[in-house]
Amino acid sequence: IPPFVLDAAPKRGPTSVKERKTRAGGGGIKMAVPLRIQSDWAQALRKDEGEAWLSCHPPGKPTLYGSLTCQGIGLDGIPEVTASEGFIVNEINKKSIHISCPKENASSKFLAPYTTFSRIHTKSITCLDISSGGGLGVSSSTDGSMKIWQASNGELRRVLEGHVFDVNCCRFFPSGLVVLSGGMDAQLKIWSAEDASCVVTFKGHKGGILDTAIVDRGKNVVSGSRDGTARLWDCGRSACLGVIADCGSSINGVAVGTADNSINLGSPEQMPSEREVGTESKMLLLAREDKKLQCLGLQSRQPVFLFIGSDAFNCCSFLSGFLLLAGTQDGNIYQLDVRSPRFSSVNCLIVLIIPGITLKVQVIHRSGAPVMSLLSFRDGFIASQGDGSCFIVQQDLDYVIELTGADCDPVYKVATWEKQIYTCCRDGLVRRYQLSDL
Repeated sequence: IPPFVLDAAPKRGPTSVKERKTRAGGGGIKMAVPLRIQSDWAQALRKDEGEAWLSCHPPGKPTLYGSLTCQGIGLDGIPEVTASEGFIVNEINKKSIHISCPKENASSKFLAPYTTFSRIHTKSITCLDISSGGGLGVSSSTDGSMKIWQASNGELRRVLEGHVFDVNCCRFFPSGLVVLSGGMDAQLKIWSAEDASCVVTFKGHKGGILDTAIVDRGKNVVSGSRDGTARLWDCGRSACLGVIADCGSSINGVAVGTADNSINLGSPEQMPSEREVGTESKMLLLAREDKKLQCLGLQSRQPVFLFIGSDAFNCCSFLSGFLLLAGTQDGNIYQLDVRSPRFSSVNCLIVLIIPGITLKVQVIHRSGAPVMSLLSFRDGFIASQGDGSCFIVQQDLDYVIELTGADCDPVYKVATWEKQIYTCCRDGLVRRYQLSDL
């Protein structure tokens, strides 16, 4: 039985926007009106009569331009700032400023970095992660290095050497003591964060590894590669447990999540290996270069859906057991709801073929810049894009939180620990932001 295929790409002829919404089961397109601010606004507004530019970008309308001016510094060290016509300063402190553009019903809280680490790498930083305890960071760079550092101050702790060519992705295992990495050398490696030793190397891919996911506590891991395959690995025996998908197109992003009870993941055709741990009830999401977002049962290897987007998918993430996020090269963020209201004992794949009963789709489009990373965060998500923007969307907030500092350089990856958010950027900097209570 073929998976439900939904084509969200713009077409001419009878497939209108209205028809596509119907096929997608409702949802629709949500357009967030973005506000932009000068990247170094916090420094610029620290001095008398200092200025910083502002802009509002309503879709399909001319851009509104404005400015902020510092009228003086208060006794508490917080600048007194006024906005030009059309913009309002709602609130300001040393590291944040909340701006509105009432005409376009746009509102954003801009956050400056709490601290910036400039000495970890010498070139563009392509990936980073923070350990479960919040004490350590790991990052990889186009300078050819992968390093472990103190998350509080950026102080170097370990250098992980062993990959040939660049390291594309790195992440901590849930223990916070072990690191998983994937490189252009088609190798997947596991490292000790304590002594920097490489304890396991997985070989089998025929192209560079672009992303990884850890299953449960980490006895199994998943990798996605330029060779078009997603593989499941046994960490204990450093062996491949199977090719989960072979799609003939580069897999740019992978995510593993626990499926909602209403989603039928199908049954495996063969008895799963006893070395598979925690794969049952898990969905595997693949962001593909050929504009397809693929979802399948991790243990069953059976398809759940295949979604066709507007451009290459760069990244994907789970918000919950039924809400999925995926970002494309042309700046679209798709939110998909895969619950089936008419779920019964009938095979879910058959149910999915019936039009309009599942896969509700919402699209957020703020700019045409590539969506580089997506991360579930509290009651929403954090997204970063190729134009330097990085923003937090929360269900119960009527404004967007913008993480500033990157000046048009792509923000490649975001990691969080409690109220701290870390980003890595093409400018070679790791930025740490401190969130107050949302």
